Amino acid sequence: MHDGINVDVCPGYPVSWQAMALTTIMRGTFKPISGLLLRSDVSVVAASRIVSLAKKVPLRLPGHVTVEEESIAGCEAEWVRAGQELDEDKALLYFHGGAYFVCSPATHRPITWRMSAAARRPVLAVDYRQGPVHTLAESLEDAVAAYLGLLERGYAPEDVVFAGDSAGGHLTLASLLALRDRGLPLPAAAVCLSPWADLTDTPRRVNRFADPLLPAGRVDWLARRWTSGLDARDPLVSPVLGDYAGLPPLMVITGSTEILRDEGRRVAGRARAAGVPVTYEEWRHMPHVFPLLADVLPEARQAFRHIARFLGAAQALTGRGTPVGGPVAGDPAADADSAAA
Repeated sequence: MHDGINVDVCPGYPVSWQAMALTTIMRGTFKPISGLLLRSDVSVVAASRIVSLAKKVPLRLPGHVTVEEESIAGCEAEWVRAGQELDEDKALLYFHGGAYFVCSPATHRPITWRMSAAARRPVLAVDYRQGPVHTLAESLEDAVAAYLGLLERGYAPEDVVFAGDSAGGHLTLASLLALRDRGLPLPAAAVCLSPWADLTDTPRRVNRFADPLLPAGRVDWLARRWTSGLDARDPLVSPVLGDYAGLPPLMVITGSTEILRDEGRRVAGRARAAGVPVTYEEWRHMPHVFPLLADVLPEARQAFRHIARFLGAAQALTGRGTPVGGPVAGDPAADADSAAA
């Protein structure tokens, strides 16, 4: 059974014209703009406030998707459900990305509703505390508290899955390590999309020029900013250095040209060396956290099919699996991709 999910995959789908066009646009706009702006605490605060306005902009969702505000363990969150035929006894706990200072559950609904469909369960997206006001430790505290809050509500650990992207991938890994170190029960599996796992002062050189979205120098600067006064080699600060023994099955998805690619590779390697079943997928020419762009990119929609298959296999290891796999239910674009295949 482990062999089915303990694999390295480089999906062979042709790179779509949408992906080529979008990465070209990113390279000429988002990358230079962020390279210019993220140079001081003032710019970080300004960017955080600007992106926070996204909460007030209505995001068009499919008719079968519902969003319900929630509060768990003192932290704001939202339940996202894609469809009516979900297993309400199970949950997927999602940690959004945003470099620990921008974004929210609202900005990541293109991911969370598809995660709900792929896992066939509700998704609880946590609005954890972020910088520059709050610390990495406070973000981790919120993540762990949200999980323990689910257990207090009666969810079994084997019926909970973690997932997160970028900084949320960091938080996913740090939460697993923290729970394991405290001797607490672990969830059934975890999915990391382009995890930001190394916050040490090692300069990022791989894909420095190939990455269409993230400027390496600014990522390095943010890592120094968030780890000021901390031991950056602490596994809860840089999970890439962690001991993964005893953790549940893990899926890591990266793009081949992103600067965080090798961090995902290293996490997968360390986890597998510790005996953890790992599915590592490296998608050709995909930008950072490309599943967020599933409304535009056919590759992103395909990625959720892969996530569904992984979660089905991981849940089967617990003996409490829900049949999952195939197209993401209710995603017209994914259904069109399936018809064209």
